[in-house]
Amino acid sequence: MTRSNVVLTSGNGAPIDDDNNSKSAGPYGPLLLEDFHLVDKLAHFDAERIPERVVHAKGAGAYGYFEVTHDITRYCKAKVFSNVGKRTPVFARFSTVGGEKGSADAARDPRGFAVKHYTEEGIWDMTGNNTPVFFIRDPTKFPDFIHTQKRHPATNCPDPNMFWDFLTLTPESIHQVTILMSDRGTPASYRHMNGYSSHTYRMVNSKNESFWVKFHYKTDSGIKNFNGVQAAQTRMKDPDHATRDLYNHIQSGRSASWSMYIQVMPEEEGYKYKWNIFDVTKVWPHSDYPLVPVGKLVLDRNPTNYFAEVEQAAFSPGHLVPGIEVSLDKMLQARVFSYPDTHRHRLGVNYAQIPVNCPYASGVANYQRDGLMCVNGNGGAGPNYYPNSVKGTPRPDKAHASKMYPISACKAARYPQTHPNDDFAQPRSLYRDVMTEQDRINLANNIAGSVKHADPHIQKRVIEYFTKCDPDYGRRVAEAMQRANL
Repeated sequence: MTRSNVVLTSGNGAPIDDDNNSKSAGPYGPLLLEDFHLVDKLAHFDAERIPERVVHAKGAGAYGYFEVTHDITRYCKAKVFSNVGKRTPVFARFSTVGGEKGSADAARDPRGFAVKHYTEEGIWDMTGNNTPVFFIRDPTKFPDFIHTQKRHPATNCPDPNMFWDFLTLTPESIHQVTILMSDRGTPASYRHMNGYSSHTYRMVNSKNESFWVKFHYKTDSGIKNFNGVQAAQTRMKDPDHATRDLYNHIQSGRSASWSMYIQVMPEEEGYKYKWNIFDVTKVWPHSDYPLVPVGKLVLDRNPTNYFAEVEQAAFSPGHLVPGIEVSLDKMLQARVFSYPDTHRHRLGVNYAQIPVNCPYASGVANYQRDGLMCVNGNGGAGPNYYPNSVKGTPRPDKAHASKMYPISACKAARYPQTHPNDDFAQPRSLYRDVMTEQDRINLANNIAGSVKHADPHIQKRVIEYFTKCDPDYGRRVAEAMQRANL
């Protein structure tokens, strides 16, 4: 049953004034925990599926190491980068994003690219994707976006109307959509794709100077993608092709590797740059901020048990170490909450005690006790509270304080994007200047194949959506859709 003029409400029935922008302390300020609607919406979303992950459900993983090849201590004090030649053990997991555990590896979908570093300062998780941008810039839209990639609530089938209805009403998504609908949306294997942090992070050096950074992992095997026909054939022939490829490649005695770089921006420049650097739908042009080489990611050992090590692996962008900090990216800030909340729901409150997630290189010293599946001795006879006067118990150390940053004295509200902005400029450049003629042909055909079963009014909006980016882009999509519908 549907009604007209129904006011959107929070989970407790209170009316909501804005469902596109989270509440923050000023336009560039951090998100506020008082935003009950955002927290309630994310927390509910995190608990929607049992037991598989809501996103990144199907994946493959491997162990290896990260080796520093270039000195970046002028930017970052994290010990993982302390000297050239240093190696840190890692576990990496690659995944599709929207699909279920039984979905095909060759599905058109972004790919998760997550790396867990077992450092002497604790776990550092680099939680990225194989694309440098994302579909949305505000986390309150995230549950809605993921719903459009899942099954229709009535038919329990994927529905192109849901997917394209949302995207064409969300102009900021067009950059990621253009990448997804290109052949980059169907990598030939996990070994043949790049990885990106997508989000902006803050690095702090030993002098307490800070810089904005983005992480890039360039595959040493070279980029290799399927076109639409090849991807469809692979889905039918071997739905687990990428999982099988990574395992067999390492099992044969070979390794998979990526060269890691960062883009670095001085802190003050970040607030003045032509793009909002905290908007995850935007990239930093390499002509302005070139890649700085850092190290090498090498994977050379397979897990011995998929469930224990890959299925139970739990990553979070909030798993950081001194010298690497969260930025003012709203999507990143919300993910710092959402990822561990998901793990507590899926794996239990003691998910960090599972061996693959355990910070064994640094150890753990805190006052968290009890809970489901507590298997590490539970603190023994020591106190479970702080402050305490018991000799030898853990104490905070101000030497590890995060970098302080100002928050503008603004009113708390749901701020829309106000930074000078053009959601179509970067995807227009990608389409016109980066893609080849064959890339543009494949792109239009891939879009047409995805939208051909959508309703006519959605198809019309899709053409208008891409035409706003570039008239030739829209024309090609329209012609491809006409051919697909014959």
